[in-house]
Amino acid sequence: MTATVPADRRQRRRQETIEEVLDVAVQVMADHGVAGLTLGEVARRMGIRPPSLYGYFDGKNALYDALFERGWRELLATMRAAQEATEGRDLIADLLASSTAFARWAVEHPAYAPLMFWRPVPGFVPSERAYAPAIELQGMARDALAVLQSAGQLRPDADLDVVYRTQTAVVSGVITQQLANAPGEPFETGTFTETLPDVLAMWWAHYGADSNRRSD
Repeated sequence: MTATVPADRRQRRRQETIEEVLDVAVQVMADHGVAGLTLGEVARRMGIRPPSLYGYFDGKNALYDALFERGWRELLATMRAAQEATEGRDLIADLLASSTAFARWAVEHPAYAPLMFWRPVPGFVPSERAYAPAIELQGMARDALAVLQSAGQLRPDADLDVVYRTQTAVVSGVITQQLANAPGEPFETGTFTETLPDVLAMWWAHYGADSNRRSD
């Protein structure tokens, strides 16, 4: 008689295989770019036939969706840890620290970042589930800016939605420049990442409470 594998063990094995597929898919994207990902190449590297992958992902977009979700969950965990590490005595320094943690993760995960930030795959739209950690992270960032404004650190007349959008544009601009023009450089001495404190200081000069500027 063939022994029956308990359901929880089967589920655990299935999840382990899914994680292995995702690990290999990240390696493929690192080698060939996000658009260079194929189920055939993932299967080849795993030593299996491509149809075997359809038991886990019903197509390449499903694989992209899982990678998108995994990337944002990892970034969300990084940002939670960065938030917990701040001491709360210097809110401006905390903002710089969190922006630095975000940029560092993106630059140090160049296989994930294009899929998460640039939408390089025609026709791929992340599912609601895959996008959920990005929405949660956005909420954390907006809440932090609201705390800054309540503490009198941001101009009271500043529109927090605009403040958020411009701050993310500044940080993502540094990330994009680094990944596009100087990939592989250490974060601390990257051609563009080392400018992050300066560009955030320019952003702060416009929105900080001491600024004499006013919104249009």
